[in-house]
Amino acid sequence: MAWQRVLSAGTRPALRTARSLASRGYHTLGSSSAPYAAESWSRVNTRKLGALGTFSSRSLHGTSEKLQAAPVPQAVALSKLTDNFLDGTSSVYLEELQRAWEADPKSVDPSWDTFFKNFTGIADSAPGFSGQTIQESMRLLLLVRAYQVNGHMKAKLDPLGLDARTPPVELDPALYGFTEADLDREFFLGVWRMAGFLSENRPVQTLRSILNRLEQAYCGTIGYEYMHIPDRDKCNWLRDKIETQVAGKYGPSRRARILDRLVWGTNFESFIAQKWTAAKRFGLEGCETLIPGMKELIDFAADRGVEGIVIGMSHRGRLNVLGNVVRKPLRQIFSEFSGGIKPTSEAGGYTGSGDVKYHLGTSYDRPTVSGKRIHLSLVANPSHLEAVDPVVIGKTRAKQYYSHDKERSKTMAILLHGDGSFAGQGVVYETLHLSDLPNYTTGGTVHIVVNNQVAFTTDPKSSRSSPYCTDVAKALNAPIFHVNGDDVEAVVHACELAAEWRCKFKADVVVDIVCYRRFGHNEIDEPSFTQPTMYQVIRNHPTSLEIYEKKLIESGQLKQEEIKAIEDRVYSILNEEFNSSKNYVPKTRDWLSAYWGGFKGPEQLSRIRNTGVKPEILKSVGKSICTIPEDFTPHRAVKRIYEQRAQMIETGNGVDWATAEALAFATLLVEGNHVRLSGQDVERGTFSHRHSVLHDQKTGARYCPLDHVLMDQEEEMFTVSNSSLSEFGVLGFELGYSMENPNSLVLWEAQFGDFANGAQVIYDQFISSGEAKWLRQTGLVCLLPHGYDGQGPEHSSARLERYLQAADDNPFVIPEMDPSLRKQIQEVNWQVVNVTTPANYFHVLRRQIHRDFRKPLIVMSPKNLLRHAQCKSNLSEFDDVQGHDGFDKQGTRFKRLIKDYNFESTREEGVRRLVLCSGKVYYELDEQRQAAQLKDLAICRVEQLCPFPWDLILRELNRYPNAEVVWCQEEPMNMGAYGYIAPRLATALKAAGRGTYEDIKYVGRLPSAATATGFGSLHVEEQKELLHRALQEAPLINA
Repeated sequence: MAWQRVLSAGTRPALRTARSLASRGYHTLGSSSAPYAAESWSRVNTRKLGALGTFSSRSLHGTSEKLQAAPVPQAVALSKLTDNFLDGTSSVYLEELQRAWEADPKSVDPSWDTFFKNFTGIADSAPGFSGQTIQESMRLLLLVRAYQVNGHMKAKLDPLGLDARTPPVELDPALYGFTEADLDREFFLGVWRMAGFLSENRPVQTLRSILNRLEQAYCGTIGYEYMHIPDRDKCNWLRDKIETQVAGKYGPSRRARILDRLVWGTNFESFIAQKWTAAKRFGLEGCETLIPGMKELIDFAADRGVEGIVIGMSHRGRLNVLGNVVRKPLRQIFSEFSGGIKPTSEAGGYTGSGDVKYHLGTSYDRPTVSGKRIHLSLVANPSHLEAVDPVVIGKTRAKQYYSHDKERSKTMAILLHGDGSFAGQGVVYETLHLSDLPNYTTGGTVHIVVNNQVAFTTDPKSSRSSPYCTDVAKALNAPIFHVNGDDVEAVVHACELAAEWRCKFKADVVVDIVCYRRFGHNEIDEPSFTQPTMYQVIRNHPTSLEIYEKKLIESGQLKQEEIKAIEDRVYSILNEEFNSSKNYVPKTRDWLSAYWGGFKGPEQLSRIRNTGVKPEILKSVGKSICTIPEDFTPHRAVKRIYEQRAQMIETGNGVDWATAEALAFATLLVEGNHVRLSGQDVERGTFSHRHSVLHDQKTGARYCPLDHVLMDQEEEMFTVSNSSLSEFGVLGFELGYSMENPNSLVLWEAQFGDFANGAQVIYDQFISSGEAKWLRQTGLVCLLPHGYDGQGPEHSSARLERYLQAADDNPFVIPEMDPSLRKQIQEVNWQVVNVTTPANYFHVLRRQIHRDFRKPLIVMSPKNLLRHAQCKSNLSEFDDVQGHDGFDKQGTRFKRLIKDYNFESTREEGVRRLVLCSGKVYYELDEQRQAAQLKDLAICRVEQLCPFPWDLILRELNRYPNAEVVWCQEEPMNMGAYGYIAPRLATALKAAGRGTYEDIKYVGRLPSAATATGFGSLHVEEQKELLHRALQEAPLINA
């Protein structure tokens, strides 16, 4: 079969073991053969005991332990046994225990006494099956267990009937010693503390009825995988749901509703196919049952208290889900098919570049069948399959925070996947592993796999190594429900069960809808090129709607006339919406959340605000962030750091980077904003500078001073959290989190900036272009440690050039720079800064919140400047008092450019060279300049690289009219800011009448494939050379 890989040969030893046990009938063995008899049975669940334990293709551990013999078994209560008690070797233990019981019934636990009385017919209340031996009982339990573990391998999952699987031999009763003669014998199963077939006080059943029920439960059109879950309560709950469900549980009215939803899902696709025959829409044909399944899932969740659902999915079926599940206006979807028009210009409306219709999102308050209302959000996403997964989870977590949903019961996520991408994309695994982390969990996600049985043109045997595409979810102990996509009632049941699991256990669950694509990857594709056999079957295969209509008519529940009336009504509405689409005029902000009301788009003027804070507030919060409880014992080095910070606040001098950051966070908290910082090792900081979370050296207790800035501060108002070792998944999560509410400062810090490229898809497809494509703003801050200090090619560069290359400002046009008219920063897609002072870092963080629009901020954060003696700020640079001695008048806000402190005049004709630079190289240049006592050389720091500070650059060019203009950087010429700065600086030179591109002198490393050398001595030489060239007396020549 195309979608199911053959299990590995690892099961064969298990079968041999089971056959051996069956052939011997579990007859009496010598005492030396009694394994584990003297051991505590609490260890049993960590071992592979026998045939049953090896039913899966791989054992948990690769080693086995030698069995220890003991003459007398210890009596352990039945209630203390784990699921692994049903392993084959347990029968040996039972026989030894039975001998002890026969010798003295009081020598065993009372529960075992009852057990043996039942099976020997001694107990008055026992059924008295003298013919049922312990060996037969164990074999029957093994058979039941085999169905629970492997029944899904016999389930009828493939709607195309291409299933070539041979039923597992473990499901053959003969393997366990049963014959035709045993089918009508009665057996007693119940004594175990389990649910389903193994529950206590179950009635006596014949082997035939047991087998029939097992086949119905596990080998129908739903295949269940859940026996890998180690939690007994969860397994019992599922066993009860699976093994005791009633067939045909849906009555006429429920089936009519399911039919109506299936008609909508099917006719939506056929209607679009008729109107736009050559349009690419990535339709849902072959998996139309997804629509009633999702709608029933949502209704079910709403009835259990869920108020909002965030949905993420790729392009297949997206338009159908948008229209029929989320309720995006059909006229809007049809308008987009007709080519659409740009949204109307609201006051300063921004339309952006737009995106193809099957990437767009929407949100809607949808009524449910029971009269409730539930808010649905479908997140916009690119063609990069699965990239949206962590974004959805982050947005869901943010919704839970803002709605005070600590129980994770009001908001949940649904992620739809393809079979190829679920198995093949690493971000799936990264996202799954966020599911139970304290600061990332959302209380479980419902995953629905639209299993096409082919990934574009690639068969499963070439796209995955596991039997199922969903096997990755077993790493989380998530239950997996494989369901035949042609059986709409089975799909609905699986989706309901998934919703119930998520609401009860707050854990992930997977529904794998095994289906097909009727028209290939898209409607203009020819799938027979690569899957001829499959598509010969598909051409003649009825739709799921035709199958269901036939079933309802044959059962007498609906008449043909009633079904036709439903279809006619649906087509009538579709035609009405189509006619209305011709005059539909979209609005730009028809799906933004209420939190974003009043925020401005790029075309609306936003005034510039100061970001300084009153001195008394700085002192107050400064004290709180430096205070450690008296009964807390921090590490002595950390204690010293906090004492130094307290001294900085007290004196107002020498404020370092970490203290400035903490002040920015604390002042935003005081103003009522939520602050969240995450990433690898952010609690301490990669460079051991932050220490936002302290650890008691005696008790291990944790203390975060920023949790105590306010009286009775709300939990999670400030969140700092170490993340899993993931860039793609965690950055995507934080992006989604930041998109929910603009009144929050959300930051992600890379361990080293070099590692941020592990999340390149998030930068390219979401952060840099999300506003242009989808009109979604975000104020996400990315802290990327950057700087050349001899640590080699993987710990030097955050690849600054890549972020600048993605900037969308025009290098040849100087925009309006008058402060009262300037919209430059609103019109650019993101901001890129390379900050050199703690105060400027403080202001750039606060600037993210203190304006009425949001832009992503990329920070080339420092490494050795964290402790650099000269990289300090006075506390007066943080306050809101206008003007400071020795500082720029813009000191109460972020400085886009810091002028040379040696030159105050507006015109310095005696300066021979103006060196423009960014980042830590400034301190090295200044140190060398002071050592050489150069009085005719000016150094200016470009703190904000993007958008380019045209007005300030022109100011400095005019200040030094005779100066040679130099751009100096540490990075190689083909990296760093040079490629971005040079054309813009050339435009500024031309505007100032100072020259052209050729007049810009470059100082830095030569072009290189690697970002930096790995040889420390060579690094030192290169650094000396670039500093020498920048300061040399002779004019510079570009080589």
